[in-house]
Amino acid sequence: MTDLPQHSEKKLGLVIDLDTCVGCHACVVACKGWNDQAYGAPLSDSEPYGADPSGAFLNRVHSYEVLPETGPAQHVHFPKSCLHCEDAPCVPVCPTGASYKRVEDGIVLVNEDACIGCGLCAWACPYGAREMDPSAGVMKKCTLCVDRIYNDALPEEDREPACVRTCPANARHFGDLGDPESAVSQLVAERGGIDLMPEQGTRPVNKYLPPRPRDGWGGDTDVLAPYLEPVAEEPQGFLGWLDRTLGKL
Repeated sequence: MTDLPQHSEKKLGLVIDLDTCVGCHACVVACKGWNDQAYGAPLSDSEPYGADPSGAFLNRVHSYEVLPETGPAQHVHFPKSCLHCEDAPCVPVCPTGASYKRVEDGIVLVNEDACIGCGLCAWACPYGAREMDPSAGVMKKCTLCVDRIYNDALPEEDREPACVRTCPANARHFGDLGDPESAVSQLVAERGGIDLMPEQGTRPVNKYLPPRPRDGWGGDTDVLAPYLEPVAEEPQGFLGWLDRTLGKL
C-alpha cells in the first residue's frame, strides 16, 4: 500500500477542449505508438489482423450524440485517459505499492515490476482509466509520457505527451495546472474548465473545456429553412391560369 503525497506543488496534466476535438483518434494512435517502445513493457495486441482484434490502450476516444435544449443534435468526442487525480483512489488500494503518485509533479504511475495484476486499482478508479495488459499481466495507465517530457535528448518542442504533440485540431494542451499563471490554467479559467465527475471527490488534475454553444438560425432547426420560404402566396403563370380556369368549372 502506498500513501498519497500530502501536497504536490506542481500538477502536470492535460486540458482537453471538447469543442475542437474532432474524434480523429490521432491521439490514440500516437499514444499507442509511443508506449509500445518506451516506458514499461509494450502495450500488447491480440489478433491485430484477425476477425476480432483487441489490445491494450492508455487513451481512448468515445463519441456521443447529444441533444441540447435548443438547436439540432451535436456530436461530442470525449477522449479519456488517466486524470492524475490529487486524491487518486487507485493508489491507496494497491496491495503491493505498485501504484504511486509522484510528489515532484503529481503524475500517477505504476511500477510494473511490483504489480501483480490483481485489478484493485481498476476497481477503485471511477473513470475506467486503468488498463490490464493481457500479455504482460500487469495494470497500465497514462504516464503523461514521463519519458518524453523530461527527455533532454528530444528537441524542446517534442517534450510533451505524444497525444498533445500529434493532435491536428490542437484540442489537447499540456502544462502545470498547479501554477495559476500557466497557459493551461489561464485557458481553464477563460473557458470555464470542469472536472470529470467532481462528485467522486478525486480532484482530477486533468480538465475538460465544454463545447461552445452553436450558432442558431433564429429558432429554425432545419439548415435549409431560409431557402424553403414560399416565393408566392397565390399560384402564378401557367399554373395560376390553370388553377383559375379549373376553378370556374
